[in-house]
Amino acid sequence: MAPLTVVLVHGAFAESASWSGVVERLLGAGVPVVATPNPLRSVVTDAENVRRATEAVDGPVLLVGHSYGGSVITQAAVDNPGVVGLVYVAAFAPDEGEDVLGLTGQFPGSTLGETVRSYPLGDGSHDLVVDRALFPQQFAADVPVAAAAVQAVTQRPVRDVALGEAQPAGTPAWRSLPSWFVFGDADRNIPVTGLRFMAQRAEPVSVTELPGASHSVMVSRPDEVTAVILQAVEHLTR
Repeated sequence: MAPLTVVLVHGAFAESASWSGVVERLLGAGVPVVATPNPLRSVVTDAENVRRATEAVDGPVLLVGHSYGGSVITQAAVDNPGVVGLVYVAAFAPDEGEDVLGLTGQFPGSTLGETVRSYPLGDGSHDLVVDRALFPQQFAADVPVAAAAVQAVTQRPVRDVALGEAQPAGTPAWRSLPSWFVFGDADRNIPVTGLRFMAQRAEPVSVTELPGASHSVMVSRPDEVTAVILQAVEHLTR
């Protein structure tokens, strides 16, 4: 039987290399892993890209999503027999009809909107980026400044339509699959009260809250994030 593979999905204003520390640790533990690109164009099309990535894997898949990537894995896992579990890393776990913007605004505390810059696209929508000068403080306050500056200039823009796109109709995958949640209590993008709310209603196997960790928790705290993923791998393969 093929081993379980971890498929990592980055979120908005990030890219696949943001998982580098986690990837190194998973490979060191002998766990197969793929950090798949996320186009950040719309929930439906991004989820379809991730679904195709899971179908290319030989064996079961543990999907891991960061931030907006949580919305993507929630949809990509629906009616996807290859996916056996979900890990949400400072991530959205929307219910049917919910969207990223709505969940962010439902709870006070996010300062992300003040730092986002908009660029028009040809179809009437816009690409959004976090102001590169403000990115370290907003997105990665506990990451060394030089490393956060690299994150700022390598961030992938997200299309505004994606953030306002509701989770498609139907039962979200976290209601039927085992899930794990890990996030920091110093997240300036998604209010920690919102992260706790989404985690609690999912009734996950475990919730790990990291004191002082920023939204970029997989970069600043790769040991702890990897530990949660390994817990999930062990749970799903024993």
